[in-house]
Amino acid sequence: MAEYTDLKDMIVAGKLNEATALVNDAIASGADAQDIINNGLIKGMEEIGLRFENGSAFVPNLLLAARAMKGCLEILKPLLKAGTGATLGTLVIGTVKGDLHDIGKNLVASMLEGCGFEVINLGVDISDRQFVEAVKKYNPQIVCLSALLTTTMNYMKNVIDTLAAEGLRQQVKVIIGGAPVNEEFALQIGADGYSANANGAVVLAKRVLQAC
Repeated sequence: MAEYTDLKDMIVAGKLNEATALVNDAIASGADAQDIINNGLIKGMEEIGLRFENGSAFVPNLLLAARAMKGCLEILKPLLKAGTGATLGTLVIGTVKGDLHDIGKNLVASMLEGCGFEVINLGVDISDRQFVEAVKKYNPQIVCLSALLTTTMNYMKNVIDTLAAEGLRQQVKVIIGGAPVNEEFALQIGADGYSANANGAVVLAKRVLQAC
């Protein structure tokens, strides 16, 4: 197993050009794509996530790290498809109907992708029917719902109820996030979990997957 300390450091520092150059060098030397992801990209995203939690990194740092990680993943994805690169699981994520907030949701999506999940990002203003169709199409293990407004947070229950009405609720875990929601609200609407930030979302996703 190769060490990718320099790549990890470039992800943490959010240096896109330097990180992608290191990835290209690693590929040229015959490195395995999944190895690069596991020991470079994921470790970098885990580190920046921990720094965010302990207050030594901030949202701009997370966004830069996520951008660097996504640039590296774009290079590696074709190699993964050609090989047997395994993911931790598949998630569908979207901001619920009536809410156009994107930054936090995209950061969570990037962190999840960087830490080994296949992420289907539906975007913003997503209806319950769109979530249902995405579950039918992509067969994810987890559905992630985001809302940043008190006027839209209750729509999360609509999504969960529609998944249940379609007979899909038992096959997916639903986790929620966003400024106005909390653990108590997650329990009230029948969600499987809540996270207050992107790093916590990764930890939560891994935990609920183990319960699938």
